[in-house]
Amino acid sequence: MLTIILAIVLFVLLIFPHELGHFVAAKAVGVRVNEFAFGMGPALYKKQGRETLYSIRAFPVGGYCAMEGENEESDEEDAFVNKPAWARITVLVAGSAMNVLIAILVLSIMFGVIGAATTTVDRVQKGMPAAKAGLSRGDRIVSVDGREIQKWSDLSTALSGSDDTRSITVTRNGTEKTLYVTPVKQDSRYVIGITPMVTHSPLLAVRNGITGSWSMTRSLFGALKQLATGHVKADDLSGPVGMVSLVHQTEKAGLINFFYLVALISLNLAIFNMLPFPALDGGRILFVIIRLFTGKAITDRQEAAVHGAGMALLLLLMIFVTWNDIERLLT
Repeated sequence: MLTIILAIVLFVLLIFPHELGHFVAAKAVGVRVNEFAFGMGPALYKKQGRETLYSIRAFPVGGYCAMEGENEESDEEDAFVNKPAWARITVLVAGSAMNVLIAILVLSIMFGVIGAATTTVDRVQKGMPAAKAGLSRGDRIVSVDGREIQKWSDLSTALSGSDDTRSITVTRNGTEKTLYVTPVKQDSRYVIGITPMVTHSPLLAVRNGITGSWSMTRSLFGALKQLATGHVKADDLSGPVGMVSLVHQTEKAGLINFFYLVALISLNLAIFNMLPFPALDGGRILFVIIRLFTGKAITDRQEAAVHGAGMALLLLLMIFVTWNDIERLLT
């Protein structure tokens, strides 16, 4: 049951904010939204606004934003197809932008809960090199061998590689002090026997959320490059069934891992939607740019036909990855 609930939360956090981004941007640039829905399937509740029908639907797995003239010709002035290129691009980018914001928000909350390591020493293990060298609780590590230490991971990097004696400069009671420490090897790592103080600063959590999202994005682009060059096989791709399986795995590992998964898939969705492929937001943006220079050489009907073909290919891809997911579950 918990897996089902978390899977629903995952799909809501992935799809609904994406559509909300389109909705907010559409309203901002004057595009008429015929319906904005939370969920999919039969309507449980409807309310007609001044120009938009708001609805809650039976299956809470996302939502949609139906804009006037989004996939067809329209004579209405406030139709999507009749808006300037900059306005249409703004609306199209907004969905993926919301997915990026969701990733940053989720990671920021996660880092705020678990805290972030500072460069201030919390505990010094007895009998270890740090204790022998005279490090104390409350010492703030400034540098190692003259190299500035800005975050705790910098200290791990500075100590790695060998058991050579290092000079560690710390600030203690407002005064700098230099100590000499010889690391020892434990579990393939060189350590000196200290643990950091942890802070739950909101500002630091947000900063870590942004840097964490950027690091994830770089990794995802690297994976995309590997897929394009054949280093990652198409059989390794996963769809909704695989996502539910991952939710089940992270449920066992704890909620922190679940929210990390939410951020990862949200960024993945943002990148995927910006690919210049028909039916995706990136493909639609590409057509906006092409038609900006070609004028009426491509009609709305022709563009809609290309996007329709692209959607058919995406559905085939979905079937393929879903079959892969089912095979993996059965083997």
